[in-house]
Amino acid sequence: MTTDKTKILRLIKTAKGQLEGLIKMIDENRDCIEISNQLLASQSILKKANLEVLKGHFNHCIIETLDKGSKKDIDEKMAEIVMVLNKLLK
Repeated sequence: MTTDKTKILRLIKTAKGQLEGLIKMIDENRDCIEISNQLLASQSILKKANLEVLKGHFNHCIIETLDKGSKKDIDEKMAEIVMVLNKLLK
């Protein structure tokens, strides 16, 4: 991984804290809307972390493959990106 690991870890640790908070909220029978809002916030942070990982992938792996890779390597990298984008858009 060539991205900013510190930033990604910070985001993931924040999401972890939110998930722990969610478990507590559920155990305490908190309001459904409060729980839903916290779930949305956790999802948002995980999406940000994923975008940082993908940004690093584009800036390093994809660029390197475009510069030095074979047609087959480039096709494989593009297929990987399409697969991830499909998952993100669902």
